[in-house]
Amino acid sequence: MSIFRNRIKIIDWYIISKYLGTFIYTLTLFIIIIIIFDLSEKLDDFLTAKLSFWQVISLYYAGSIPFYVNMLSPLINFIAVIFFTAKMADQTEIVPILSGGVSFNRFLLPYFVSAFIIFSFNLAANLYVLPHTNQLKNSFENTYVKKNAPSSKNNIHMKLDKSTYIYMDNFDNRSKTGTRFTLDNFKGDVMTKKLVAEQIQWDSVKRSWKLTNYSVRLVDKLKETMISGSGMTKDTVLDMRPDDFSAYDNIYENMSNKELGEKIRKENVRGTGIMNDLLFERYKRWLSPLSAFVLTLIGVALSSRKVRGGVGLPLGIGILLSFGYIVLNQFAKMFSLKGDFPPLLAVLAPTIFFGLLGYYLLRKAPK
Repeated sequence: MSIFRNRIKIIDWYIISKYLGTFIYTLTLFIIIIIIFDLSEKLDDFLTAKLSFWQVISLYYAGSIPFYVNMLSPLINFIAVIFFTAKMADQTEIVPILSGGVSFNRFLLPYFVSAFIIFSFNLAANLYVLPHTNQLKNSFENTYVKKNAPSSKNNIHMKLDKSTYIYMDNFDNRSKTGTRFTLDNFKGDVMTKKLVAEQIQWDSVKRSWKLTNYSVRLVDKLKETMISGSGMTKDTVLDMRPDDFSAYDNIYENMSNKELGEKIRKENVRGTGIMNDLLFERYKRWLSPLSAFVLTLIGVALSSRKVRGGVGLPLGIGILLSFGYIVLNQFAKMFSLKGDFPPLLAVLAPTIFFGLLGYYLLRKAPK
């Protein structure tokens, strides 16, 4: 800490306070605007469901506000850097700093200290906060906002382990109930057990599955044994959860890092075709906060030169580039989830592209 204090000067604290102050102020303003528009769009759903003000705040906005903060953070970070740096350049504050013997690389130090603070908060939020707040947000939306959206998945085939396969004709995510369930056990290429049930339902208290109207066929070479459970129920433990059959596309955002890692491990065995989705979510949590450094570099290099017209031109270019970053990010995501583009490259592609752009602009920036 003493080394840090010795290296950070008064002008550095000035830049850091400007950076973080502009970032927090702009982010708060954008969040308020988004909440107003979001409330006006979903007000009919809230009234139809007869939700109280506290329910809307605690069940929805407690989860959606952290989501919006994380989503807008790169955009606001970029705009904040460009706005206050262009204002400093317009007020001829940067020229005396560089003329006083401070190198441009040294001038960047407080910017990257601030970017590191934002990076740390975003990383901590991605790993420990957002999985829980997203669960609140997505559960609320799936129940009250997307209530008319399909909540069931049909014709489910899944491999639970090396010797166990299951099939369900239909699984409803709201009732956690499946119909026409079949489980097959194999030893090599030979079937040893076949279980058929008219209905299978998840018991969240016992954390097990309940079979209704079931029958079990045991095969031992040429000997077969039938066990009938017609009109009866049976509790059983299977290596699967209702989330494995979710019809919602936001389910992976709700998973903790441990749950996500376990899901990836199981997907290596099951091969249900969702590996890219899982890997993209994992890499995004760890790598997307790096945008704080890249966008800061571009913002400083772009706006540190004094131009005619004040802050308007740099700010306009910055907004255009920030939306370009978001568009590129979405394109890379779609190519990964819907195509064969590797998830790691899809997450890194916008950062690499804009990082190279930032390096080029840094070379052209006034020294």
